[in-house]
Amino acid sequence: MSESLGQKQRRFAAALPLLIVHARMLGFEVALGEASRTDEQAEINAMGPLAREGVAKLIEAIYKDLAAAIRNNGRAGGIRNSLHQLRLAIDLHLYKDGVYQTDTEAHRELGTYWESLAPDHAWGGHFGDGNHYAITHNGVR
Repeated sequence: MSESLGQKQRRFAAALPLLIVHARMLGFEVALGEASRTDEQAEINAMGPLAREGVAKLIEAIYKDLAAAIRNNGRAGGIRNSLHQLRLAIDLHLYKDGVYQTDTEAHRELGTYWESLAPDHAWGGHFGDGNHYAITHNGVR
């Protein structure tokens, strides 16, 4: 019998403390990034910068903070069907000596550790998203 989404979510939540403790053992401080994403956030992430600017202009008179958040999404364009929506992914922010580590290389050893925990654990460093840690689901990593 295959594992249900709920079972994977619980297994993911149980594995996260191991990842955080390992990061600490490697000398990093950790801040939690995105662990859940709404369908609306996924749509915004999937837009390119020009589309986000258009949406921001439409709403900025009434929703100034939301318009700013949409503008400052920081992505050229992402995906709509993200494991963050399924609560099977998290972005971890690593700090070394108080300095935020933006380079994928800073995550490499932690990513290797994460993938060693189970065959379906995936690290985003293989596809340009170094702070992304997930459990694969239906072929999405």
